Amino acid sequence: MAGEIINRVSNSQLITIDLTDYAPKVSVKELDIKDFLFQGIVLKEKEFRVNLKEFDFSNYTNKTVALNCSADAIVPMWAFMLVTSYLNSVNADIHFGIKEDVFQQIFTANINAINASKFEGKKVIVKGCGNIPLSESLYIAITQKLQNSVSSLMFGEACSALPVLKNKK
Repeated sequence: MAGEIINRVSNSQLITIDLTDYAPKVSVKELDIKDFLFQGIVLKEKEFRVNLKEFDFSNYTNKTVALNCSADAIVPMWAFMLVTSYLNSVNADIHFGIKEDVFQQIFTANINAINASKFEGKKVIVKGCGNIPLSESLYIAITQKLQNSVSSLMFGEACSALPVLKNKK
């Protein structure tokens, strides 16, 4: 049929990666050590230990936890170790940092776990937008992961992809 419209994008060998597919499936709960400090700014060992002992850690059972201290306080390393021991007792998955940073750390780990060999010699487009905010570090991670496997890596959508790299055969 003359003038038939052919969808060249759907007929192409392009593989589209949506980074949001690798977003963590867990919600991250935050635990701020500041809440266990004297007046929220000073660590007094005896009081700190009592506060931890009296705290109900069951809310963190089997949860992903972002452990941090938002106060401008000097917190010795053993304090983080002690809090971690309590969180371990409720089977928490513990990461250091604020909630948003921990989410990004897990997100990056998921990208790093991609089996790059399934993209060997393929033309890959990494989508440029999604339903959750994506940081620059995620695009860096996917580029590092795929750079030596793909024949070409692009950014955007199939109809308007921006070439990032092309590997010679």
